[in-house]
Amino acid sequence: MSEPAVAGTPSTRVVAVVLNYCREVLTEACVRSLAAQQPALTTVMVDNASPDGSGARLAARFPDIAFLQSGGNLGYTGGNSLGIAWALERNAEYVFVINEDAEAAPGCVAALVAALDAAPDAGAAVPTVLHAEPPGVVWWVGGHLDTMRALGMHEYFGRAIDDLPLHLRNGAPPRDVTLFSGCAVLLRASTVRELGGFRDDYVNYLEDTEVSVRWHRAGCRLLHVPSAQAVHKVAFPPLEPTPYQIRMRDRNRRRLAREYLGSFERLRFHAWFWPTRVVRGASYALRGDAARLRAILAGATER
Repeated sequence: MSEPAVAGTPSTRVVAVVLNYCREVLTEACVRSLAAQQPALTTVMVDNASPDGSGARLAARFPDIAFLQSGGNLGYTGGNSLGIAWALERNAEYVFVINEDAEAAPGCVAALVAALDAAPDAGAAVPTVLHAEPPGVVWWVGGHLDTMRALGMHEYFGRAIDDLPLHLRNGAPPRDVTLFSGCAVLLRASTVRELGGFRDDYVNYLEDTEVSVRWHRAGCRLLHVPSAQAVHKVAFPPLEPTPYQIRMRDRNRRRLAREYLGSFERLRFHAWFWPTRVVRGASYALRGDAARLRAILAGATER
């Protein structure tokens, strides 16, 4: 049972987790968007041992919210898992995980809570996520696993929200999806306890895809709630992936293929993966991009 709410104080029925690593300005804006949610919720900030000292400054700036120091850079999975564990220890019913470079629009969390309250067999609810710039451009309104690439795909990515089908627009009822985005997601605490949350061995990238596939195959519904919205402060069109992104995505998609794809699906994945890595590696070699070439090799070999 959740802790009772005291008048004038946030309820621990919903705990929001924000992870910071050297992104002070973005994290502050994210926390302020959570403070504006109604009903009030409890927020816990986790700092992944930011070497720029931003964690300590943020803790001083927000003395009324809980602050956890990870003691090291544990990645998305490790840092958020600390915050989720903190929420579970306080008997939270729901945990809202949101990227530090995202902001929840007014009413976002309340709409997600209402959707899960109405669907006891659902374990996660996700808002529509739009790009902050240019405004009104879709970042996430649903997703699915592309088994050939062992990658979670965003549907309608880059489309104007006003051009979406009616069942995806603001005000449409919640709908079932097979993949959620870890950028902003409300998790049912009992599902986390039963099925497990983010796996620390994924560290960064595809960690949300892994949880989505695992939960969905266990019979847990995942919901997209169009009436809830958030914005994501990432570049559009997307920038070329960094060497770290290349390495971790390729490493984790290979892991996902090993663990969740059937024999034919794995064969098709490898038939796509290895030739495309050779071509991409060759293109990096030709332009003298040693860092990305090393990332291709690491992503193809690391376990």
